[in-house]
Amino acid sequence: MALSIAVGAFGMGFAAVPLYRYFCQVTGFGGTTQRADAATGVRPVPGKTMSVRFDSNVAPGMPWQFRPEHTTQTVQIGARAFTTFIAKNMSDKPVTGSAVFNVTPTQSGAYFTKIQCFCFTEQTLQPGQEVRMPVIYYVDPKILDDPDNKDTQQITLSYTFNPVEQSEKRS
Repeated sequence: MALSIAVGAFGMGFAAVPLYRYFCQVTGFGGTTQRADAATGVRPVPGKTMSVRFDSNVAPGMPWQFRPEHTTQTVQIGARAFTTFIAKNMSDKPVTGSAVFNVTPTQSGAYFTKIQCFCFTEQTLQPGQEVRMPVIYYVDPKILDDPDNKDTQQITLSYTFNPVEQSEKRS
């Protein structure tokens, strides 16, 4: 009996991270955005707009410059929107990075959906290389029916690029 409990607890330890990630993706908990292959079934809402602000950061030790091409956009709720971030490797070596992201206010995460994003994969930049990285997204019209978002006038999408160590890439 004790062995079964120990094995079960051990198994739950491994399952906790993917289950938590799934929970955050489904609910938008903690500012986790949604992900879609396309904006199917979503229609723009005439006369309803949202300001979206873009924030960019690099972790300590990440030798990149990273910034949004435009710091804000006003988008029609339900319509696909496009923005671009620019990254440049300032080092003399190839550097691979991975972007983590969130949105604020956190309760808006359930309604901010990304269709295409550089944050879905690791990015490797060669020495001195500068790239433009697109994000295609929309704000789900269901945000208009959520009482927790009734006063939301601006959503901030924030990214932080972290270096991916070579040992992490091999495992």
